[in-house]
Amino acid sequence: MTQEHIGTEPELGTQDLVTPSSSSGPWIVEIGAGAEQAGRLEAGKTLTIGTRPPSEIVVRDPTVSGRHVKVMALRSGVLVEDLDSKNGVFVGGARVRRAMLDSGRGSFMIGRTLITLRDVSEVQPQRHKPIPGLIGSSPCMQRLHDEIRRVAQLDAPVLLLGESGTGKDVIARAIHALSARSGGYVALNAGALGETLADSELFGHRRGAFTGAVQNRPGAFELANRGTLFLDEIAELAPSIQVKLLRTVEDGEVRPLGSTSGVKVKTRIVTATWAPLEQRIERGEFRADLFHRISTFVIEVPPLRQRKSDLAALATSLLLRKQDELGERTLTPEALVRLGAYNFPGNVRELFSIVYRAAASAQRREIRPEDIESALPRTYPTRAEDAALDARRVLEAHRGNVSAAARSARVPRSTFRSWLKRQDRGAGAVELTT
Repeated sequence: MTQEHIGTEPELGTQDLVTPSSSSGPWIVEIGAGAEQAGRLEAGKTLTIGTRPPSEIVVRDPTVSGRHVKVMALRSGVLVEDLDSKNGVFVGGARVRRAMLDSGRGSFMIGRTLITLRDVSEVQPQRHKPIPGLIGSSPCMQRLHDEIRRVAQLDAPVLLLGESGTGKDVIARAIHALSARSGGYVALNAGALGETLADSELFGHRRGAFTGAVQNRPGAFELANRGTLFLDEIAELAPSIQVKLLRTVEDGEVRPLGSTSGVKVKTRIVTATWAPLEQRIERGEFRADLFHRISTFVIEVPPLRQRKSDLAALATSLLLRKQDELGERTLTPEALVRLGAYNFPGNVRELFSIVYRAAASAQRREIRPEDIESALPRTYPTRAEDAALDARRVLEAHRGNVSAAARSARVPRSTFRSWLKRQDRGAGAVELTT
């Protein structure tokens, strides 16, 4: 592979897109959503990409021209230039003639093919073994690994922020697994608990505390003593439970229902939510003091659309897990390209559902683009927020049956209920069934 040397830097015009650059290279050029390594761009040189020679990098995509795009490593960063292609070059969804990329994280589309440029320093071998359960080696996942290792050995609360389906529960379990805590791991979905049930589930109860309490029962804090308690959808906790939770986090003591004395615990708490807690606080729906207590460390979990170079590894992991059920299945490069063109509002959870359906319907070992196409949702909103806004209409279409509506939206029932809570409460009551 030859690389042309660059003389003077071309000037950018009014139709060009310029973004900051923070690296001087060299860069790895990755082709497709599966991040197949296709080339290396040295500082001061250039590569052309297309479907046939003299392009130095040749891609298999009928929507790409023979010589489609030029990638130039300038002193100021990486510049991509459309070579009068038929279908154009797109950066951030906009068609551009030229675009200066952020060279550490730059990506663009030609035809149906995703091209990603990453600074070579960001793809060096990891300093640590991979964390069990976390799949992917994209820059944002490497940063996530570092954050998990940093907080795992500490006792302070951790708040995980991220969209539904990004794997916050997997991260919470990884934090516990990497810690030195001797106790167990207990997980609760706060969005699925009513006020009375949440009180008993979190703090326990004593015999006779309420009708049906025939014996003493420890709560999640006691069960996770010297271990980790993971509370998902923390934003959905009732105000009265928020008060008790704040007291427990501050004092390290729980008081079970029906008890006159407290029980000391050394439970590390990890919470998670998709909701903007600052807005909840402004509306008086979430306590500011509790927020400050549970957010000593905050980890933001990236959505799948920001780490599409991990698609191949994630899909392969699912196919291996389902091999006994479905037989051996592999994704063709073209199928990965089709996956990469989708935005995944449901994130990793939705990716697994799509790949599973495609593998189950494929009539051969290889999963092809048409299999992915048939497995993609037809009416699902393009963003998770849109799905939340549409939740009541979906519920009404299923005659108030939450389970059926959640299956239709391809999300857990607890998530669908939390979407309903975001609706305008004046929109009209719908009787809920399960």
